[in-house]
Amino acid sequence: MSILKRGLTGAPVKRLQERLGITADGIFGPNTEAAVRAFQQENGLAVDGIAGPDTFTAMGLYELVLLRRGSRGSAVKKLQEALEISADGIFGPGTERAVKAFQEANGLAVDGLAGPQTLAAMDKFEEFTPETIEKARVRDDEKDFDGEPMPELDGDDSVEVDGRTSLWGRVKGWLK
Repeated sequence: MSILKRGLTGAPVKRLQERLGITADGIFGPNTEAAVRAFQQENGLAVDGIAGPDTFTAMGLYELVLLRRGSRGSAVKKLQEALEISADGIFGPGTERAVKAFQEANGLAVDGLAGPQTLAAMDKFEEFTPETIEKARVRDDEKDFDGEPMPELDGDDSVEVDGRTSLWGRVKGWLK
C-alpha cells in the first residue's frame, strides 16, 4: 500500500513532517509516529500512527494520495463510487481493472494506480486540481532522497513510480 509508517524515509515523509510541524528530516521515526497518532486522534481518524490516504486527505496533503491494490478506507470507497462499482472500501483486482478502464477512456497513463492525476479527472474528487498534480512532483529540495521501486503487489507484478516526477518514487525502506 502507499502508506507512510515507521522505518520509511523519503520525500513523502518530509512533506508529512512539514505538515505536522515537526522536524522535517524525511525519516519516519518515533517522533513522526507520535505526531501522526496525535493528528489522527484530534481528527477522529483511526489511531494507528500510519499515514495513508485517509490521513493525507484529512491533512490536505492530496499530493500524497496514491490508491492502489491493497489500499483500504474511505478514499478507496469514494474512488469506487466514482467508478460506479461495488464500494466496499477495499482496492482489489476489480477496482484495479475499473481504474485502468477509466484511465484508458480518459487518455491517462494506464497503470491501475489512482494518484492525483487520475483522481483529478474524476468529478467526485473536486479537491484534486492541477495544482495538486503539480505538488505531486519532486521539488528541488527533495531530489537528494534515494528511492526504490514500490514492493511487489502480486507475484511478479511490480509497480514502479517514476522517481523523476512522483514523490512516491522517492521512498526508501519498503517492507516486502
